[in-house]
Amino acid sequence: MTLFKKPNGSYISYFSNIVKLKGGINLAQGIPGFDPPSELILRLKDVADSNVHQYAPGVGNFHLLELIALQYKVSASNLLIVQGATESLSLIYAYINKLLKGNFAVLSFEPAYESYLQLPKIFGQKFIHYPLNNEDSISLEALSKTIKEEGVRLVFVSSPGNPFGKIWSKHEVEWLINLSEEIGFYLVFDAVYEQLYFGEQPYIPYDRLSPNLFIANSFSKMLCITGWRIGYLISHNDHMEGIRSIHDYIGLCAPSLLQQALADYLRDSDFAKDFTSTFRSNVKNSFDVLVNTLKEIGFYIPPIHGGCFVWAKLPDGWTDGFEFASQLYEEQQVAVIPGEHFSISKKNWVRFNIARPLSEINAACKAIKTFFEMHKS
Repeated sequence: MTLFKKPNGSYISYFSNIVKLKGGINLAQGIPGFDPPSELILRLKDVADSNVHQYAPGVGNFHLLELIALQYKVSASNLLIVQGATESLSLIYAYINKLLKGNFAVLSFEPAYESYLQLPKIFGQKFIHYPLNNEDSISLEALSKTIKEEGVRLVFVSSPGNPFGKIWSKHEVEWLINLSEEIGFYLVFDAVYEQLYFGEQPYIPYDRLSPNLFIANSFSKMLCITGWRIGYLISHNDHMEGIRSIHDYIGLCAPSLLQQALADYLRDSDFAKDFTSTFRSNVKNSFDVLVNTLKEIGFYIPPIHGGCFVWAKLPDGWTDGFEFASQLYEEQQVAVIPGEHFSISKKNWVRFNIARPLSEINAACKAIKTFFEMHKS
């Protein structure tokens, strides 16, 4: 058995690329294993024969902007179409960095998605992992104290979360927005997994736009089109001109052809209501099967209410998530992500992608069971 060498870059890209190169079951990267809506593909074929092969407007396809604005009851002037949620997050970060002249710290809640960790590293700011309490929530007073003492001016939050599928309650979200306005920091709200909830629909603060709040979203997971790279951000009018001016030079525009196909499909499908409902149900089925298997083996699974991942603590006797992930792939060709990628304190945790067909999840469960049977002490 030869352990993989830890990469300098993203563990997610690393383990996922191994599967793409050598084969296996990819529970590493958050790639949906379901086809996009067939009607969307038909729209794409139709649009391919029309004259939309040049640059789109920098702000985004006007029809697509109108549909998003109508869906979330915001003004189109508060919207910008970008190249996936990753550009949205980095664009907001570059704008805030310019606004604050680089003099600030960044905070997110543990475990934190890789972009929240890496953007401060790229731009040279301090990053603070903020732990949730035993109820997977926070103390507003303690958080306020940390933000003030550490000079935090930017806070990332995702709901449902990645890698841990916490859904922040409306009360908690309003807490954070009120606190941002009270003590003066920017809140970046990542809503990429908005459609993937297992019970109550998450509250996304589209109705609370203020100069302190930015919202990032995407069609990637919602419509199983991660390769299309169509995302959008929502911000207060105070910031939109500055953000758009940066976007002109580092993003320019998202693909014109794909934006038009999306606009046509969303217009005729009630913003993909039926598709997202079916997708959500499929993900929940896969989630239930994998969680039951992992619990039988001895993993600890915290309460997860949405998203497309299972965040799990390794069974007793396993202390190194990277070692586990390496061995699991080498022996059973199932790829997962070590927890240390999201938090240095979560070395004995791993993340599984469950936005995959049930047949694939069942095959992964069988392989994981075999792995642990072979490693019984």
